[in-house]
Amino acid sequence: MKNLTTAERKSERELVVTRTFNGPAHIVFEAWTRPDLFKRWWVPKSSGLTLLSCEMDVRTGGTYRLVFDHASLEQPMAFFGRYIEVTPPSRLVWTNDEGGENGVVTTVTFEERGSETFVVLHDLYPSKDALDKAIASESTGGFTEQFEQLDELLVTMGG
Repeated sequence: MKNLTTAERKSERELVVTRTFNGPAHIVFEAWTRPDLFKRWWVPKSSGLTLLSCEMDVRTGGTYRLVFDHASLEQPMAFFGRYIEVTPPSRLVWTNDEGGENGVVTTVTFEERGSETFVVLHDLYPSKDALDKAIASESTGGFTEQFEQLDELLVTMGG
């Protein structure tokens, strides 16, 4: 059975994306927290983006920095922030600090259900306007492709 990704606006400031993955929570969690694995699935292939670097210090108080390039960009673009909470293998919370005070806070939970893991990604935007703009720019539209790529990676990890 094909796992479906759902994305739903839950309130003026919240976007929630869910999907069930084949594999135990510790393996799915590892794919989100190990840079060598993360960079194999995070960028939707159809986006034309290249992930130039991926630095992740995945611990409470640790930081991350992702640098992307695209043919349409004059220079590479960095996304960065810090981990507010890291609870293996069930929960990750991080900030998206490139937006300054207007950054999104992302919470991802991993709930093991037999041989599968139910993942909930919750983005809390600083305002209704910020979420409206993200949806309009289609920056929230890559989750289905990203999660399909994660599914493919999990197969190679024995998930």
